[in-house]
Amino acid sequence: MSGFLRTYAGLDRSVYVLFIARIINSLGGFVYPFLTLYLTRKLEIPPAAAGRYLMLFALGFVPGGLLGGKLADLLGRKIILLAFQAASALALIPCAFLGDSLLIPWLLISSSIFFGAVPPVTAAMVTDLTPPSKRKAAFSLLYLGHNMGFALGPLIAGFLFNRYIRWIFLGDAATTLLSLVLILIFVVESIPSGARPSPAAADPLDKADPADLERAESGSLLTALLARPFLLAFIAVSTIISLVYSQFAFSLPLHLTELFDSAGPPSFGLIMSVNALVVIFGTTLVIHATRRVRPLLSVAASCLLYFLGFGMIFWIRSLPLLLLSTLIWTSGEILGATNTQVYIANHAPISHRGRFNAILPIIRGVGHAAGPAIMGAYIQRFSVRLVWPLTAVLAGVAALLLLFLANTEHRSQLKP
Repeated sequence: MSGFLRTYAGLDRSVYVLFIARIINSLGGFVYPFLTLYLTRKLEIPPAAAGRYLMLFALGFVPGGLLGGKLADLLGRKIILLAFQAASALALIPCAFLGDSLLIPWLLISSSIFFGAVPPVTAAMVTDLTPPSKRKAAFSLLYLGHNMGFALGPLIAGFLFNRYIRWIFLGDAATTLLSLVLILIFVVESIPSGARPSPAAADPLDKADPADLERAESGSLLTALLARPFLLAFIAVSTIISLVYSQFAFSLPLHLTELFDSAGPPSFGLIMSVNALVVIFGTTLVIHATRRVRPLLSVAASCLLYFLGFGMIFWIRSLPLLLLSTLIWTSGEILGATNTQVYIANHAPISHRGRFNAILPIIRGVGHAAGPAIMGAYIQRFSVRLVWPLTAVLAGVAALLLLFLANTEHRSQLKP
């Protein structure tokens, strides 16, 4: 256990504060888990219209992330994080007092746009404050904090939903603002001032000097991306991975309903709980075990775990084996979620860190938007059971592509 805890030792104080703030903020994440039910049951919006609102809510993260990342690179991380997260919280407060007004969905969409800036700005701060050798631990710590809070947040919201709906909005806003107080007082402004990485990046434990990839550049985001072909290839493969992972939320509940009929939804709820518990108790273990593995190889390993965990569902007929499958693919989730951020951070110039870290939410958004559409048509033509062989093939192909990319990148770094 002491070895596992040492995984997170030696990080900047601000990273630990961001971890605590992430727990508080996620603990109060009441609105999103019940958004569909709120729109359809409380506001009595037809399902088709509710779906359009949900699509706009999800798409709001993209412009928010790009704008927040750009402003964070120009004006500083802390001020943009405080401003956008506060705006996101304040947009929720009127929803508590507007009854069944149709203004509420638009306030929720505006809140999502503002909150879309938070992940890339936070990731840029973590990148500023940690050397490459510590980034896997730092990003996994924030990932752990999110899941620790989110494990309880929907449970609390479930008790509030029927009788105290107003507190869904007020509680979400209050915890967001409370987390901001911690950031305001204890987190430092981290934006580097020089043309090369901040002093934290010059860690003697790192085998390679990251300055070539992290040096400041004067061009646009597109120009900086085009100068990093390995990162562009990684982004393309990551979109496939996101599509694979999205089947957890889309195809799996359909499959469970087909298997267990009325017991399908409770079974999916149990799998969601197991997923959360594995993340909470397994993140430190997984990151400690792979701490010396390059990020790209770790993401490839996550794809192999998806290949096994999702692929085996094709043959499974019992809940205990489905829980074993969940343990396997959730381990892949842990590896993929943390190491993807590390890989992007290690390839981001200090002048573009905010904008580069906005890439990850876009990757996830594309995969999660395309996944249901593609697999929905596939299920209609074939069957939900046949989703899992296809998912396994996609995960296997992604793993092979990442292994090839890792080998090619490593050889290019060895050239004089």
